[in-house]
Amino acid sequence: MSAHCQVTGRKPGFGKAVSHSHRRTNRRWNPNIQRKTYYLPSEGRRITLTVSAKGIKTIDRDGIEAVVARIRLSEAKRANRQSRARGDKI
Repeated sequence: MSAHCQVTGRKPGFGKAVSHSHRRTNRRWNPNIQRKTYYLPSEGRRITLTVSAKGIKTIDRDGIEAVVARIRLSEAKRANRQSRARGDKI
């Protein structure tokens, strides 16, 4: 599983590490990803999300119900976009 936030979409950043002699090597900056379990009162169940530290703050600010609705909407849009790319009629 990759280091990818389900709420904010944060992914690793790529670049170069530069040593004292200016020798450049590839490196990657990983986001602070955590697996968090939240309770959804509307469904009466718990869900586990892979979220970054900023994603946790977003959930605290907006509420878990609103964030889950936003995630499901973006997943539906992505599925719709993929089916159009295949040439399916909607």
